[in-house]
Amino acid sequence: MLIGLGLGPGDPELLTLKAVRILREADAVFVPGRLAHSLVAPYRDAEILDFPMTEDEAHIRKCMELNADRIADAARSGTAVLALIGDPNFFSTFTRLCDVVRMRYPQVVCRTEPGISAITAFASAAGISFNEGFQVTDRGEPQCRILIKVRKPKEAAMQLQKEGYGTFILVERMYLPDMRIYRDADLPETCDYMSVLYAGR
Repeated sequence: MLIGLGLGPGDPELLTLKAVRILREADAVFVPGRLAHSLVAPYRDAEILDFPMTEDEAHIRKCMELNADRIADAARSGTAVLALIGDPNFFSTFTRLCDVVRMRYPQVVCRTEPGISAITAFASAAGISFNEGFQVTDRGEPQCRILIKVRKPKEAAMQLQKEGYGTFILVERMYLPDMRIYRDADLPETCDYMSVLYAGR
């Protein structure tokens, strides 16, 4: 198994308790740079891999393949962790790495454990609150929307379909003992206040 593990925005005190446990229990830990390495160091040794910051797609792909090969042995026989700054599901290197791992080593299961993302950390550092809808992009055209506090998910999905969205995932009571996940046609008519709806194009 390969776990993409979020380390938060860089403050050692903003690692989650779960992140610390996973780091200690993993068979092997890898990191993409020195900042991540310094956050992991109090809990265990980690190997630094090369994930270049470049727009040269051929070079990026080659590095991804080399990193996938390096991680594969540990991920096939036990639990390997790639520990990254921020959250592994927000504009993350981990997503691209998993695509390569799944292609070259289909028997390896990839999953993530969240960390404090740059978005929530930014609000705290800037001293602002987001109490209305907002957009996050890497300068590209947004391909999805996230709706929180959705009480009528099926109705919301029907409206979003008119705007070109066709994939829907609802997570109700996220990370609580009674968490439920619904997809597309299985969306319920009503749900708990503590719900998040994803809509993808």
